[in-house]
Amino acid sequence: MSIWTKEHFQNYLQDVRKLAEGPFEEMEIEVAKTDRFPQRFFDLVQKSGLYRCALPEAFGGYGMNDLQLMQVQEEYSRGPGGMRMYLHYAMGMNWRILHDFGSEDQKAAILPKLADATIFTCFGLTEETGGTGADLHTAAVLDGDTYILNGEKTLISYAQYANYAYVFAVTRPDSHKDDRLSAFLIPMDTPGLEVLPMPRPMGCRGAGYGKLRFTNVRVPKSCLIGKEGQGLRIATHSLAVSRAHVAVSNLGLCQRMLEVSIARAKDRVTFGKPLASRQMIQSYLAEMGTYTHALRTMLYDFAKDFDSGKEHETKAAMVKYFSIVTAQKVSDFMLLIFGGIGYFEDCTYGPIERMYRDCRVTWLEEGPPSVLQITAARGLLQSGGTLPYTLGEGAGQ
Repeated sequence: MSIWTKEHFQNYLQDVRKLAEGPFEEMEIEVAKTDRFPQRFFDLVQKSGLYRCALPEAFGGYGMNDLQLMQVQEEYSRGPGGMRMYLHYAMGMNWRILHDFGSEDQKAAILPKLADATIFTCFGLTEETGGTGADLHTAAVLDGDTYILNGEKTLISYAQYANYAYVFAVTRPDSHKDDRLSAFLIPMDTPGLEVLPMPRPMGCRGAGYGKLRFTNVRVPKSCLIGKEGQGLRIATHSLAVSRAHVAVSNLGLCQRMLEVSIARAKDRVTFGKPLASRQMIQSYLAEMGTYTHALRTMLYDFAKDFDSGKEHETKAAMVKYFSIVTAQKVSDFMLLIFGGIGYFEDCTYGPIERMYRDCRVTWLEEGPPSVLQITAARGLLQSGGTLPYTLGEGAGQ
């Protein structure tokens, strides 16, 4: 980001918002029917530099810090949910897992190709037969210099677009410690790896959901990410950061829902008065604005901690949990302010019913509320309830 001035960065944020609410919204009409992104979407993402935002400069990226990245993500999160999901992943786990745990050879070979999506990945963790942690069943058995994988993953976003998959599999089935799993980066065209379709989702159309089936998939040891037995650590480390950025997705959407609700409240007249003049509507707007502002403050605090290298798993769980509460409140109040017209497509104020549907995926995305609460409680118990925070300029030490 040192290559950009403050003014340049602010102009970039405006360009990203225009892209999200302009061309992305226009393409959503087609995406809603086909459940696939058109090629124009990928072309615009590449042209805009969005693939490069988070990627370190050494690998062809812009090297934004977390606070700057959150501001970019808030802007594109105002647009269609499926495109938001894709970009959220592109700026996070797509590169971060390999960057944080990969070998130097792996990073040199793969990371530069993420800058223009020559390579794009998906995250193969969730299974139908187990959870998303130590109780996975997909197995990887070492056979000489190769691993043989068998099993199945489900609810895998971007599976239809990816040419590599991060796959988490059991390599030490008899272990009762946190070293049962290992992580692999596997080409999608490896023999025995199938991508199976899934039904259409409620919202966030075009995210490319699929199942991954592994039938005697043989991969070399060079596909192993990190060391054998590090899989759970790699997954939890990567999810912790990404959870905070799911919360940013909710922030961008909540900000837009607040703005369209205010516009509607000012325009809609009943019994000779605009809705905005009525105390009940004002109370809705006050709650929407308060929760949205609080969410942004929590996120910026997280980003400053993360950028300074402080512990972040607890705050990531807390901020994602709070973002779910915020999105629920804001979307519900939005629908109440719009009334019946908000239940229909093609509302002149914006995609009201689609935004209401799109934000629901974050209830489940990268950890439901129950998991987030457990994670947050564990951190609070360890710290005695004290959380670090970044002091402002001029504050005492």
